[in-house]
Amino acid sequence: MQSIDSVTPTLCRLMQIPAPSMASAEPLKSVLEAGTDILGGEPVEKCLAYLPDAIGEYLYRDYVDAFEPVERLAPIQVEVESVSPSYTPVCFASMFSGARPEAHGITRYEKPVLTIDTIFDALSREGKKATIVAVKDCSMDIIFRERSVDYYTEPYDPEVRSRVLNLIDKGDHDFIVAYQQEYDDVMHRTTPRSEEALGAFRRLIEGFQELSQPFLEANRDRNRLVGFFPDHGTHIDPTTGRGSHGTDSPEDMRLRHFWGIYRGE
Repeated sequence: MQSIDSVTPTLCRLMQIPAPSMASAEPLKSVLEAGTDILGGEPVEKCLAYLPDAIGEYLYRDYVDAFEPVERLAPIQVEVESVSPSYTPVCFASMFSGARPEAHGITRYEKPVLTIDTIFDALSREGKKATIVAVKDCSMDIIFRERSVDYYTEPYDPEVRSRVLNLIDKGDHDFIVAYQQEYDDVMHRTTPRSEEALGAFRRLIEGFQELSQPFLEANRDRNRLVGFFPDHGTHIDPTTGRGSHGTDSPEDMRLRHFWGIYRGE
């Protein structure tokens, strides 16, 4: 099973730009094959990467019907593994650099600004405009700073979605990252399957639909891609009885990513 560090090499291959210099992961063959079938060798021009924090494979297994909007908009499914330790900054550093933790340097829960090459640097070198829209002080808001990226820091998930909708309407960006964290926050306070946590999980699914549909419509004349890319799963900490992550357990490591590739009309 391939890892989340394959996301960036796959995106770069689909967009037909060179991958970051330290990307060591192989691109996802099934996604590339689907891209060739759909696009006929043409590049993806516009991309929306939706990042729902802590949505593990067990949620798909136990609540598969809830994923219907995701499967409809992004039908190409790939089971992948997180990276170890399965903490958010470690995971997203690997996801957007294509490098393992020991190479990019974030190997525990900390949020330094990454100094290695990332997909955002690769996009900038090709003259493509990227933006990161994230909740204030989260990993995505911090670790990819000091680059030619438009940064939007918002109070919480609803404001992130509102900002992304505004950016979609303007149409200035080739690559949009939308980060959402409510489920992760709630499961840490409760458990991964508490009523409150499952409500947050369903709102993340709704958020993907809320952003993906207008993105695809606004860019219908362009080759475009929407991705649903969680970073890690969760488990119940036996000491606290609450949700947690950071281990190599299957609950923390097993994920399902969803890709939707569309040809311009």
